[in-house]
Amino acid sequence: MRNLVDLAVDRIMHTLSTLAEQPAADLLDVTDVAQLVCEPLPEKGRDYGELLDLVFDRLITKGYNTASPGTLSYVTGGGLFHSAVADLIAGALNRYVAYWGASPGLAQLEQTVVEWFAAIVGFPATAGGVLLSGGSLANLSAVIAARRSKLGDSFALGTIYASDQVHHSVEKAVVMAGFSEGALRVLPTDDAFRLRGATLARAIAEDRSRGRKPFLVVASAGTTNTGAIDALPELAEVARAEGLWFHVDAAYGGFFAMTQRGKQALAGIERADTIVLDPHKSLFLPFGTGCLLARDAEQLRRAHVLHADYIQEAVAVGARGGALNFADLSLEMSRDLRGLRVWLPMKLLGAETFRAALDEKLDLARLAHDTIAGTPGFEILAAPSLAIFAFRATRPGLSEQAIDAMNEGILQWVNQRGKVHLSPTRLNARFALRISVLSFRTHHEHVMLCVDELRAGLANALALA
Repeated sequence: MRNLVDLAVDRIMHTLSTLAEQPAADLLDVTDVAQLVCEPLPEKGRDYGELLDLVFDRLITKGYNTASPGTLSYVTGGGLFHSAVADLIAGALNRYVAYWGASPGLAQLEQTVVEWFAAIVGFPATAGGVLLSGGSLANLSAVIAARRSKLGDSFALGTIYASDQVHHSVEKAVVMAGFSEGALRVLPTDDAFRLRGATLARAIAEDRSRGRKPFLVVASAGTTNTGAIDALPELAEVARAEGLWFHVDAAYGGFFAMTQRGKQALAGIERADTIVLDPHKSLFLPFGTGCLLARDAEQLRRAHVLHADYIQEAVAVGARGGALNFADLSLEMSRDLRGLRVWLPMKLLGAETFRAALDEKLDLARLAHDTIAGTPGFEILAAPSLAIFAFRATRPGLSEQAIDAMNEGILQWVNQRGKVHLSPTRLNARFALRISVLSFRTHHEHVMLCVDELRAGLANALALA
């Protein structure tokens, strides 16, 4: 066992210590590399060193380097090593925590983590929740909880509201929860890509007049496209007045509430019925760490609880301890111990370390925005509400089609060089470039390198025009 761990750690440490020398993305010959692991079930074992060579030298070198400080493309926090150690402990010991009675100490550790998160967003003492694999499963559980609470078994006419910037996992959750695609009304946003209360109120009135049953509004607290935060106080007020479940998808933005600026930007989130958070985003943890919080944990439990004879002992132990079972709060029965990967780094480093890192990301995003906004040839399409913003290169006299093509060329040029990695989107039918400053490894020098690469990409595009 020690040999397996020691050799793996050697390779891990080498990879992490050389991140600055690695490309932020490498998509060359990826099909050939993928073919290396297309094989039938192996009947005989292979040398461990050879397998590590395959993994580290061939497989992980291709694709997006989400541990790189130059990854400014998607919403990824970098993956704290402390959490990897926690996962080694959790996986090796393999304790079962879906029912509190099966492992009271570790289940309570995870429950404490959930309570920390509830406090961060300003939820009351009645709150509770569960750590899940990510925002997709959390959004699905929230839709199901809202459906069962507001509509019961008759939900054919149920109607859900979200903005045209909502994450696609919400659209998927609606269908997976048993609704037709038409049950989701996608509403237009304002010039800052935010859903406003008046827009929601009009849509609800229209649907009620048509015999529909409005029951759920999904607000975004940091969209993937632009980082926009919907008008949470306005939406909360409309939802309360109309008797709708108020759900906030804060998978990206929620943990910025740990900072003073983030708390101000997210005002109103504490009025939600349910909130999605992704620690693997703005707490910098490894992928597979999400969270669903409910203002009233009992509502979440009523939507998901179902027991069988063979688990009654574990259920009884938990009941005597006054604890909620995680299996009663979500769809998952078999699950890993996720709480340790949050608890260990938080205890080792302290909340102040995370708060300072989040503040740094806000500063860096504003620095990148201000520098690009001040660079001739670029225009801002969406300013940062938190640490994401969107922009594009432009040139007088060019058609929209030509401007789109120029920006596609700049993106390709920058990404092929590999110093940083950016991603595109479309805003009001216009091709846009995005910067997302989130990794704990991304600092001032990496943001300025990105700006330099964009300026060089623009110069290259203009030279070719």
